[in-house]
Amino acid sequence: MTDTPRTLAAAACAVLQAAEPADKIRLTRIHAEAWTAGTLPDIGTTPPPERPARPARPELMLPKDMPKRSKGGVRGRIALLHALAHIELNAIDLAWDIVARFGPQSGLPREFFDDWVQVAVDEALHFELLERRLADLGAAYGDLPAHDGLWRAATMTAGDLLDRLALVPMTHEARGLDTTPPTMERLTANGDPETVAVLEVIYRDEITHVAAGVRWFRHVCAARGLDPAAEYRDRLPRLHPGGLKGPFNAPARAEAGMPDGWYGDA
Repeated sequence: MTDTPRTLAAAACAVLQAAEPADKIRLTRIHAEAWTAGTLPDIGTTPPPERPARPARPELMLPKDMPKRSKGGVRGRIALLHALAHIELNAIDLAWDIVARFGPQSGLPREFFDDWVQVAVDEALHFELLERRLADLGAAYGDLPAHDGLWRAATMTAGDLLDRLALVPMTHEARGLDTTPPTMERLTANGDPETVAVLEVIYRDEITHVAAGVRWFRHVCAARGLDPAAEYRDRLPRLHPGGLKGPFNAPARAEAGMPDGWYGDA
C-alpha cells in the first residue's frame, strides 16, 4: 500500500490495512497532514476492510476467555496500561473506518472529516504515550492477551452512521469520561504521577471526541428530521443491551454537549 493515496478514503484504508502499531501511527500522521494541506482533495470511494490488520501479538481472545486482570502493584499497572493501549489502537481504526465507511455517499461537510481525522491523530498519540509508559515499567504492548470484542462495535454499526456515533463516541468514549477521573485518583494515591499525566491527556481529548460524536449525531438527526435525545435513548437498548450504569461524570458529559437528560435514566 502506497504512502501517498489519492483520496481520503484510500488513505483511511491504508491505515486500516497496516498491521503494526508503528506503521498505523506513521500513516495516520502522514495522511492527516496531507488532508490538512489539501493534497488529498477528494473523499473517494474505497471501501474499508471488514476487519483491520493486527500485529501478531497480543493474542486476541474472546472477552469471556480473558484471564482476570491483576489490579495491584506494578503488575496491575501494566495490565491497566496494556488494556488501555489496546483500546487506543482500536480507536485509531474506528476513526479511520468512519471516514471510509460513511464518507463517500454521506453528503457530509468537510468539517465532519476534519473531526475524525483529528480523532485518529489523537488516538495515535494516546497509544504512543501508553506504549512509552509500559516501556518505563519494563513491559510492551503485546506482552498480555487482549480481548477481541472491541471491533464488534464497528461491525454491528456498519450500516448506519447514527448507530456508529451513538455507540462509539457517545457511549463507549463517554464511559471513559466517567471512569478515568477515579482511576487517576487511585494512581495519584499510589504515587504514580507519570501514568496520571498520560491519562490526563487522554481524558481531555476524550471530551472533544465525545463532542464530535454528539455534534454529528445532532447533524444527521436534523437531516433526517429526528429528535437527537430521543433517538439516542431509543437506540441504546439495541446497541448497548446492558444499559448505561453510573456514576456519570455529568460536568464532562455536559462539556461534550451531552446533557444528563440523554442518559441519566437509561
